Amino acid sequence: MSSSGILALFIVCFCTSGRLWATATQNEMQNFTTLIVDMVKRENLFASQGGPVILAQIENEYGDVMSAYGEEGKAYMNWCANMAQSLDIGVPWLMCKQDDAPEPMISTCNGWYCDQYQPRRSNIPKMWTENWTGWFKNWGGKDPHRTAEDLAFAVARFYQLGGTFQNYYMYHGGTNFGRSAGGPYITTSYDYDAPLDEYGNLNQPKWGHLKQLHDLLHSMEDILTTGNVSSVDLGDDSLWGTIYSNEGGSSCFLANVDQGSDKTINFQGINHTVPAWSVSILPDCLNVSYNTAKVSTQTSVMVKKANVAEDEPISRKWSWRPEMDDKAILLGKGDVTVNQILDQKDAANDLSDYLFYMTSVNLKEDDPVWSYNMTLRVKSSGQILHAFVNGELIGSQWSKNGGESFVFEQNVKLNHKKNTISLLSATVGFRNSGANFDLAPSGITGPVELIGYHGDDEVVVKDLSSQKWSYKIGLEGLNQELYSSQSLKWQEDSFPVNRTLTWYKTVFKAPLGTDPVVVDLLGMGKGLAWVNGNNIGRYWPSFIAEGDCNLEPCDYRGSYDSSKCLSNCGHPTQRWYHVPRSFLNDNGDNTLVLFEEFGGNPSSVNFQTIAIGSACISAEENRKIELSCQGRPISAFKFASFGNPQGACGSFVKGYCEGSKDALSVVEKACVGKESCTIDVSEDTFGSTTCGDDVIKTLSVEAIC
Repeated sequence: MSSSGILALFIVCFCTSGRLWATATQNEMQNFTTLIVDMVKRENLFASQGGPVILAQIENEYGDVMSAYGEEGKAYMNWCANMAQSLDIGVPWLMCKQDDAPEPMISTCNGWYCDQYQPRRSNIPKMWTENWTGWFKNWGGKDPHRTAEDLAFAVARFYQLGGTFQNYYMYHGGTNFGRSAGGPYITTSYDYDAPLDEYGNLNQPKWGHLKQLHDLLHSMEDILTTGNVSSVDLGDDSLWGTIYSNEGGSSCFLANVDQGSDKTINFQGINHTVPAWSVSILPDCLNVSYNTAKVSTQTSVMVKKANVAEDEPISRKWSWRPEMDDKAILLGKGDVTVNQILDQKDAANDLSDYLFYMTSVNLKEDDPVWSYNMTLRVKSSGQILHAFVNGELIGSQWSKNGGESFVFEQNVKLNHKKNTISLLSATVGFRNSGANFDLAPSGITGPVELIGYHGDDEVVVKDLSSQKWSYKIGLEGLNQELYSSQSLKWQEDSFPVNRTLTWYKTVFKAPLGTDPVVVDLLGMGKGLAWVNGNNIGRYWPSFIAEGDCNLEPCDYRGSYDSSKCLSNCGHPTQRWYHVPRSFLNDNGDNTLVLFEEFGGNPSSVNFQTIAIGSACISAEENRKIELSCQGRPISAFKFASFGNPQGACGSFVKGYCEGSKDALSVVEKACVGKESCTIDVSEDTFGSTTCGDDVIKTLSVEAIC
């Protein structure tokens, strides 16, 4: 590990999360894997060639699904191992979450915690290929958060109990541009609460707390890799002591896995208080250099700032176009016609989120289904459906979680002649993991039925599923590339709002500076967005995160899972969308194009930048702390106190004792006007206190950037 906390060498992953198909598909997998291996070899990147790639992985978490395929699953896993080994790359191959991986494959652990993991074979190292730093977000879901204290606890415990290698998933958050978000219903943002956020900013305190941990572990590298390991009985099942020793000395770990109580440990004649759910690391087995529950790095409060390059959104001018200009769609004319309902991913070949299912029905007066009380009933796979009858939208429906099928049923008025039915199905990411994920239905699954209600008891059903259906992939605007075309005309008059299937276009000036850029799409419904022809992803700000969130500070103690420490209840699942500066023209105009599916109002759409607004630290004495505004100067201090201050970032208050020197003046002199500064947290810096020996003296500061 490097001092930054990132592995300095690399792993190449050949992951398919796959299932066993026909031999032809295995051939394709082998061809692809061979192609990538040959590319790496040509550049001399494997460690066996003097390069930085020290490990390679074949398959991904296949052990979670293998049993669903019986003996064929086991045979496929062995085939993968043999195929990978035959490529002769000169570095070890991994199979994560594959306990029965055949030699010489190395089985590894993925998860939030891997300290208790032990490889089934005793001759392979204990490795952690995915330490989940947070979790992904679904449309309609809340914001996940994994605390820095818990993540550091998991890492320290892993190395305390014999871990040799761990890798973060994710270390750097990202963005699912275009249609790349899987799912179903994975958001465009894939921030993951990672140490580096979606935009590349330091996610503090998580990044800094882990950096300090890895700096310390790196300094202990020799003794951790060559030392003898012994466990110490501390007389309590929740306490764990571990000693690593070699000729050069010894290093120790003291862990308290109790979820509620701090514990005092007398270790080698010295008392050490270890907070609940934490690990203390003693590089010399005498002095604690790091405790996972004591965060002494800054908390950065990120803020969004208005685009001062122009007066938006007041100055914004919008043009628009209707999507449904081509009447052929509403008349039921598509590209392919068959006498059945097709699965969307097969019919659309993953070329678009959108697929029209179109048919027509002639109803005579004596048709048994005919009634003045008729409905159209459609069973869908659980994403989005818009139903048109004779050119009119009769209703839309979508799933709350994208994974459950639903039945759409709406009243419909039909004629004693040809009636056209056009069903627009929209997907929001296909399943991409789990057993038989490739067989999961998508789009309209059927049946599609007309229901005639005759009086109180008589109901007649006319099944349309097996009649002639025409299919059209995508939308006219997508096929015409409205998002980048300069030749097509747009309507410049006042634009409609809350109109389904509508295109909007505007121009804007790029925000000044170098800070990351986002577009605020509050007021829009759901759709796709492009900046200068670049698809920045699906948007859906009208989808509110439902449920209750605990407003109390997140308690790091106890096992983490994706239902813990949630926030953003009652707000849009995702309101802001990342616009990389590489997509922007710094000089001149930029173009924003929105395809609005549900209906929205673009009047309030605006661009903003993301920057650090303030930075807070609480650190115990006898430490040196660093404050940074990450590229901008520290302009002022809102709070500073050395003694026993209380509260949290944004709400610090002074305690009953303080240093004799004015802490605010001290930190202002040391830091104001600088991008970063270092402060020695001690009575030498802030003066003696009257706190007493039983108080751990602490410095709390809040700086304004």
